[in-house]
Amino acid sequence: MRREVYLDNAATAFPRAPGVGAAMAVCADTVGANVGRGASPAAQRSGGVVWETRELLCRLLSAPAPQNVILTPGATWGLNFMLKGLLRPGDRVLTTPMEHNAVLRPLEQLKSAGVTVELLPCDGEGILLLEAAEPLLAGARAVILAHASNLTGGIQPIRELGRLCGRAGVLLLVDAAQTAGHLPLDMTGWGIDGLALPGHKGLLGPQGIGALILTDALAAMLEPLVSGGTGSWSESPLMPPCLPDRFEPGTLNLPGVYGLHAALTYGEAQGAALMERQRKLGRWLWARLKEYEGHGLTVPGPDASGRIGVVSVDFPGRDNGEMAFLLEDRYSIHTRSGLHCAPTAHAHLGTFPQGMVRFSVGSFTTFEDIDYVQGAVGQLLT
Repeated sequence: MRREVYLDNAATAFPRAPGVGAAMAVCADTVGANVGRGASPAAQRSGGVVWETRELLCRLLSAPAPQNVILTPGATWGLNFMLKGLLRPGDRVLTTPMEHNAVLRPLEQLKSAGVTVELLPCDGEGILLLEAAEPLLAGARAVILAHASNLTGGIQPIRELGRLCGRAGVLLLVDAAQTAGHLPLDMTGWGIDGLALPGHKGLLGPQGIGALILTDALAAMLEPLVSGGTGSWSESPLMPPCLPDRFEPGTLNLPGVYGLHAALTYGEAQGAALMERQRKLGRWLWARLKEYEGHGLTVPGPDASGRIGVVSVDFPGRDNGEMAFLLEDRYSIHTRSGLHCAPTAHAHLGTFPQGMVRFSVGSFTTFEDIDYVQGAVGQLLT
């Protein structure tokens, strides 16, 4: 029986957490105050929601403190804030070939400003080779990489890398777009200096809201990229020295914060069981698609134990865009085909320029959905 299956959660989670839309509507319909710009009851209530959102993220990610949680329009903004606010001509920064354009493009801009960018070695599945990488850390200003690939779902050894960076005196900056809400994260314990994440993926919140979390030491090094009103230190022509105000100019996306607050509250109530269910779904998806390996399908990347619930496949001899279209047209299976904003990752895996078809599970995917997907792929291969 035909069913509708949404497997593009690596782009945007859907459905969102229960209560997200209602919380955003409450804000839009009943709140006329801007946080930090008044002492009205509405402004104080909104300020409480904003602060609780910082606290929820702090608990989820083992961040240094709520004031170190900077609310942003998304992970891309946070990554730009870190890279362009930190790096100066003559600095050397290390990354991997598996990165998203949210890292690659800012780094490309910085190259023209005199920043040296070098790639760390990875194995054939795109996983960082720690022993080979360690000697390259000497003299580097920072390492920036994704906790997990948006293409293969491969999980990088962030904890071990954090120890190496700490010993070498190198800053560790992490793109958690694909892992926040999907995997446990311990920013403090793993030695992460800066962490950028979106609200609309694993956290099950709305688009247009995310967070950048900084250690005090990294925050002191960053130059604010955007300046403006904060509702604090208004007598000064400079941005406030305190967090989070220093990196939050202008008006917050308050409806987005209300939605993210609802999503984080839901996630905290569900606890570790929600993440574990997603890992099981991811392993099941990988196993079911892997059965077709060598029979009209290739599945690059690590095995199920080393990835999140993202599985991208190549249909050798077929047009991957056409295959994604057929999955949607004939079976109502929503995937994403193409290069997934990660061209160097495809080049590393040998799938450039044809790209791949990406399947990505979410919190509300079912095992029956995945069985249905396997059947549909099997029919397209016959």
